[in-house]
Amino acid sequence: MSDPLSGDAGDAAARVDRMVAEAKQKAQRYQAMQSAVGQVSVTETGKDGLVTVTVDSAGNVTDLRITDQVRECSGAQVAAAVLTTLRRAQARLPDRLGEVMAETIGDDRQTMDTIVGNYRAKFPEPEPEEPDPGEDRNVRNLGGLEEESAPKPPPVRRPPGDSDDGDDGFGQSFMTRG
Repeated sequence: MSDPLSGDAGDAAARVDRMVAEAKQKAQRYQAMQSAVGQVSVTETGKDGLVTVTVDSAGNVTDLRITDQVRECSGAQVAAAVLTTLRRAQARLPDRLGEVMAETIGDDRQTMDTIVGNYRAKFPEPEPEEPDPGEDRNVRNLGGLEEESAPKPPPVRRPPGDSDDGDDGFGQSFMTRG
């Protein structure tokens, strides 16, 4: 790359002015992109029409609509519909952001690819829905840790007086009951 300040002083000043103007233009485009990205939202409706979810550019829920049809569904079905619809809305964000970025900073492919790639990693396409035939239809784990598949044995209860440490057999000392 040639030195922008080498050569004629008039040429150098013109090149510096041009570089400053280009930098200002680029900064304006990036500010416009940031503003436009901040306005992005995606709305997705579940395939059964039960749930509609809107997310902002960060993937946060900004609107949730649930129809009165939920009265005919179990809690597990409603939870699954909300989560599935939310994930589908979030998974649409990378494409929507790519469109906005192409309109504002379209010539900076590397920045667009990096940002869109980060969004794709954060909000991947949801897995296809497959109902589990053995699933309990009345209970749904909403993001907590999955329980072990083997049931835990019940705690062993000793009769009162079977210990010399003051434990009454129910996890408390007889001295601390209120």
